[in-house]
Amino acid sequence: MTEKKDKTMMKEGEFSGQTYKIFIVDDHPIVRKGLSQLIDQETDLLTCGEASDAQSALQILKKLKPDLTIVDISLQGMDGIELTKNIRARYGNLPVLIISMHDESLYAERALRAGARGYIMKQEATEKMMEAIRRVIRGDLYISEKVSAGIVKKFVNGKSKRSSSPDELLSDRELEVFRLVGQGFGTRQIAEELRVSVKTVETYRANIKEKLNLKNARELIKHAVYWLESL
Repeated sequence: MTEKKDKTMMKEGEFSGQTYKIFIVDDHPIVRKGLSQLIDQETDLLTCGEASDAQSALQILKKLKPDLTIVDISLQGMDGIELTKNIRARYGNLPVLIISMHDESLYAERALRAGARGYIMKQEATEKMMEAIRRVIRGDLYISEKVSAGIVKKFVNGKSKRSSSPDELLSDRELEVFRLVGQGFGTRQIAEELRVSVKTVETYRANIKEKLNLKNARELIKHAVYWLESL
């Protein structure tokens, strides 16, 4: 009876004797340090490296061979979703788990479409984070029940009725700009946050207005604020 229980615990928790290497990409040093400490406390997991931005991560990944990469969605410059696409293209079999402070109903499905194998909120309990890491390493998907139910509902109902919704119409980067507009960021602030030029942000804003049939900057701000409040 005891032997059977031990085997079950091994299957659900730690892997059988092997140590799995994890690479962390997050632009906040304190988050990288905290996550690394949590991972290194586990007997079957080990932090093998870290990076603060996407370009550095892609360079380091050439040398390292991690079993999993954890990516923050809100990286400056190339964001986490774009980085995931790049990892998928260059290192096809390397699983990615995306972590985020943003509402999962907004970004989780986009993350999966980009090639991520899981999406988890940063504020989740340690146990949930470790569960997500182990499940993705095993080859499973990890998303919350809420997101899973939403995806199934979309599949059953066919094309979403909210075809005019920003999360349906905008690209990943445009949606990021739209979110920042709704949070009160000006064009220059957005450029600094995303580490792109002011001209690039202005181009994104123009594309957003065209796609959402908005006449001017005032309508853009109003629509972005309303959309954020409705999430």
